[in-house]
Amino acid sequence: MNVKELLLDLKSAMQFSTILPVGTGNVFRPVGQVAMFPVVGLILGGILAFTDALLSLLWPPLVVGILDTLLLMVLTGGFHLDGLGDTADGLFSHRPKERVLEIMKDSRSGAMGVLAMVAIIAMKWAGLAAMPDPGWSRALLLIAIPSLARGSQIIGIGLLPYGRKEGTAHDLFGDVPLAHRLRFMAIPVLLALLTGGRGLIVLIIYAAITAALLHWYKKKMGGITGDMLGAMTEITEGFLFVAAAVAL
Repeated sequence: MNVKELLLDLKSAMQFSTILPVGTGNVFRPVGQVAMFPVVGLILGGILAFTDALLSLLWPPLVVGILDTLLLMVLTGGFHLDGLGDTADGLFSHRPKERVLEIMKDSRSGAMGVLAMVAIIAMKWAGLAAMPDPGWSRALLLIAIPSLARGSQIIGIGLLPYGRKEGTAHDLFGDVPLAHRLRFMAIPVLLALLTGGRGLIVLIIYAAITAALLHWYKKKMGGITGDMLGAMTEITEGFLFVAAAVAL
């Protein structure tokens, strides 16, 4: 694949999951854009790290933490957060599979959805506020974590079948080797490892949370939907920010 094709895939991924301007014209390359999800995360993380460094000059960690959290919400337009709410409403409804899928498709948010969104926002705020003081280690983790979180979607797409007969996310699934789609994941993994023990803890938690979510999805639904992919991103991101704040 040439550079032009990669850039089109990246543009498609950016338009799909962020509000960032990426030039004129709409591009939708569902199969190709999946591999670019970690790259989108690196871009979001870079903006987050730069903004975090500026905010830290003006405010204490508690304020910076909530402003960082709000920044991520704004940059993504709450796209994955909406999926988290729908997933929580569906999976915690204790209904049959078909009814769960109907609940997820409902645009209205139920109690479990609201609670899930509030919990993840609180986790991100707490983790970001408690992470080490501004420096290269914090910056690298702020760049790596959004990328790792979005990479979890690739793993979900590669290991579980699509859970609906049709739907927007169905186009993301294709006969593409998982290893090929994961080729950009080496970047956030390396960035995390460069931070030492803290980064290693982040990667261990990442593997555990991803595995646990996929096991739960398979047991509950036998597959995965677009909302559940979005939920993976939000849940993983929340836990990783908390993991990055571990006392060492």
